[in-house]
Amino acid sequence: MPALKDTQSEHDDRRLPIDRVGVRSLRFPLSIRDRDSAAQHTVATVSLAVDLPHQFKGTHMSRFVEVLHSHGSELTVSNIVAMPRELMKKLHAGKAHVEMRFPYFRAKKAPVSGAEGLLDYGIVFEVNADQASTDFVLTVEVPVTTLCPCSKAISARGAHNQRGNVTLSVRFSQPIWIEDLIELVESSASSELFSILKRPDEKHVTEVAYDNPVFVEDLVRNVAVKAKAHKKITWFRVEAENFESIHNHNAWAVIESHTKPA
Repeated sequence: MPALKDTQSEHDDRRLPIDRVGVRSLRFPLSIRDRDSAAQHTVATVSLAVDLPHQFKGTHMSRFVEVLHSHGSELTVSNIVAMPRELMKKLHAGKAHVEMRFPYFRAKKAPVSGAEGLLDYGIVFEVNADQASTDFVLTVEVPVTTLCPCSKAISARGAHNQRGNVTLSVRFSQPIWIEDLIELVESSASSELFSILKRPDEKHVTEVAYDNPVFVEDLVRNVAVKAKAHKKITWFRVEAENFESIHNHNAWAVIESHTKPA
């Protein structure tokens, strides 16, 4: 068979390097060990990318998928951490980026009845590498309940509350459990969420939230205080968004810490 033309490797004269080029929205099986030492099987949405020097017309897209599939039929955390350097070698790149987004489930018991149900959380593994270093960021997306302190203070009856979403991203010095980060966030809100609530549970959760009102500002500060105090966390970024129940807008706040406090 005659050699096929390699168009991607042809010269490009526009002298514009590309920061990231690759593939995204791939779905692939993933196995994660939870805090109870059990394996949880889920499906990740995968993005893979490398940098492209200015002189090359394109990259070889099939090689990204080859690297992904080289680990067999299911990925693990160790596979993901090693993957950027495999991409750099396979594609002769100076930098590589890997992102895995997946749902993570926890069994939670209702606070009074003990009725158990599964609650899902969004998790992101992001790994970036260059010739000198590898950077790993773990993100958890946690739904919570918040009750407005102002509404409670000025209302004769009740106070408005809403469901919110907290996104906490961390770098860490030692491995950290996903569950630990979820619980850190849930304990910072007016109340955590549950998938199954009987009437006694609903009464309990409503009253707990009423007794613990927080603005979106309080929420990110509560998370930030606990993240700063955590011995394993070296950097964090916390973002909270409340889906307001009496406004047609959302309330939103962010805190980012660049260094561990002395």
